[in-house]
Amino acid sequence: MAKKKPARRPVSGGRIVMRTGEALVEDEAGWSAAEPEVVIGELDGPVGYAMANLLGDQTKGHSRVFAILNSDVQVRPATLMVSKVTVKNEKYTNILMGTVQAAIAHGVLDAVRAGDLPKRKANDLGIIVSVWLDPSIIDAEYDPEILFRTNREATAKAIGKAMRYEPSIDWLLANQSKVTHYFHDLAVKGEL
Repeated sequence: MAKKKPARRPVSGGRIVMRTGEALVEDEAGWSAAEPEVVIGELDGPVGYAMANLLGDQTKGHSRVFAILNSDVQVRPATLMVSKVTVKNEKYTNILMGTVQAAIAHGVLDAVRAGDLPKRKANDLGIIVSVWLDPSIIDAEYDPEILFRTNREATAKAIGKAMRYEPSIDWLLANQSKVTHYFHDLAVKGEL
């Protein structure tokens, strides 16, 4: 019986120029879906320059903020949140800059604890997280604990996938015809 290869880990001593990843974690309710996309790299490289530009070039409705555990407690590696949705509502802003921001911060620390992000590089790396928060949240009776859990888990998962180069090109080529895009399928069925 062939041994299963262990999951790829980051190169132990090399630079991390740029890694990308995404994940989806959801609960039963539609508003619970967390689908972050991440870019990870050295602060003195393209990711760091992108972070500085994003932070310094704020756009109405798409504020860029650091992931924090609470006011005055920024996480390491430095993590910049960027909303995928144009923010127009105070309730939405409070949920995004409260529950979701804290969940992302915890997800980053979970990725460090799991070894997906090297602890020794915590001050050298930057992460940009493109954040999805369903706009229907403003009309929903949502559970902040569920929203926190899905965003925390999805952030750590996206980081892990980025650092392990998942899915691999071999997996993608082998499964290309088996994996279908959910919303494309809905459109083909006339349900969108």
